[in-house]
Amino acid sequence: MLKSSSLYAAIDLGSNSFHMLVVRETAGSIQIISRVKRKVRLAAGLDKDNILSEQAMERGWQCLRLFSEHLQDIPNSQIRVVATATLRLAKNADAFIEKASQILGNPVKIIQGEEEARLIYQGVAHTTGGPEQRLVVDIGGGSTELVTGTGAKAQLLYSLEMGCVTWLERYFSDRTLTEENFAQAEAAAQHVIAPIADTLKNHGWKICVGASGTVQAIQEIMIAQGMDELITLSKLQQLKHKAILCHKLEELEIEGLTFERALVFPSGLSILIAIFKALNIENMTLAGGALREGLVYGMLELPIEQDIRARTLRNIQRRFLVDIEQASRVRQLAEHFYLQVAKEWELDSRCRDLLSSACALHEIGLSVDFRKGPEHASYLITHLDLPGFTPAQKRFLAVLLKNQQGQIDLASQSQQNALPIQQTYALCRLLRLAIIFASRRRDDTLPALRLNANGQDLTIALPYRWLEEHPLRAENLQQEVQWQGYVNWQLALEERNSSN
Repeated sequence: MLKSSSLYAAIDLGSNSFHMLVVRETAGSIQIISRVKRKVRLAAGLDKDNILSEQAMERGWQCLRLFSEHLQDIPNSQIRVVATATLRLAKNADAFIEKASQILGNPVKIIQGEEEARLIYQGVAHTTGGPEQRLVVDIGGGSTELVTGTGAKAQLLYSLEMGCVTWLERYFSDRTLTEENFAQAEAAAQHVIAPIADTLKNHGWKICVGASGTVQAIQEIMIAQGMDELITLSKLQQLKHKAILCHKLEELEIEGLTFERALVFPSGLSILIAIFKALNIENMTLAGGALREGLVYGMLELPIEQDIRARTLRNIQRRFLVDIEQASRVRQLAEHFYLQVAKEWELDSRCRDLLSSACALHEIGLSVDFRKGPEHASYLITHLDLPGFTPAQKRFLAVLLKNQQGQIDLASQSQQNALPIQQTYALCRLLRLAIIFASRRRDDTLPALRLNANGQDLTIALPYRWLEEHPLRAENLQQEVQWQGYVNWQLALEERNSSN
């Protein structure tokens, strides 16, 4: 039975949806117990005088009655409830807040735009890997937050009065999708961004991270359509074109777009396109958390680690009793191989990081059973929470671990979208070889190896008589030559002569 003292809850009363996150503190991190989301569309209930309609308030209260049952077992000091853009604007917000607080048995705090931006940044910093200098973009129902920061520290914080619900009502109110209303929505968004665009561009960042439902929806579409995970302006323009071809919001059908998100997708897309153009963004990835995670981590007062992925890998290794020395041995070999073929196979730092992560986790399937260990490892990675890794990167790791030995499944490798397919094949080959050579689980039996890549052909240069002196690994390598040959990956073994 869960102890109430270990549970924390964060509730975000957004302009489009209300969200509740319930977590358990464990081993210096959080374990998600529950996520509940309800589409309330509070912003749609604001009239021209910023009076919130009774119907919209009732939709919100009804949602909070659902949330309230989960809060009964959590101490009030470990619950945070915040309201954002719509309730900042609503002149009758006090009436809504008073009843909401009674329903939840906890105070509801209306936070200002900069505070919302700071909390969003904290949530991203605690859950998202990659370079420390980042630009965070969060498109909500009634406001859009833009934040730059380094590591744990947010530096520039902006909250802009535009969101996917307000833009829906303003530019797509007749529910048509045309070049004209998209252009109007984009131009209006660029006008809102213009006063701060130069400041943000001059501040500099190494990575752009999206933390909104719009970005989440785009990622789901890209995964469904087999694209890589990097969001670019050209991909956003393609999605806009597909939306316009549907003509009507009610007829909007794009593979991977959920029904519940469809109504506000075009308006959110128009804002995101405007942000890309105004700030000259090359690409964007999906954040691992945002406002609710910022609230939770703020209550826990946990430090933000520089390398969130390393923390995640350590926690999983401990949880599944992974042989850390063996994982390190395989990683060192794989990185040695990577350095020898990286130029020929056009492997970059993203490839190296993902290969290293796969090495750290490749034996977690043994915690279930030795038989079908790779399949168990793949299943666990698919279903585990991996802070610091994007959904596409999780899927990539699951595919790589499934293919770490035995028959090679090319179809599964083509279904991931974290890396181009040729890079995926390359990392699969390097991981498989590193596992074979490290199979004695001893450092003193590892040979001095040289990998030579010529196009996609790979040759392993071994010390003189090494195959004869290590018959089991020699047999495994000969079998690996066959496995790779079956999928047209040419692999050859050569021994240096005695004079070398």
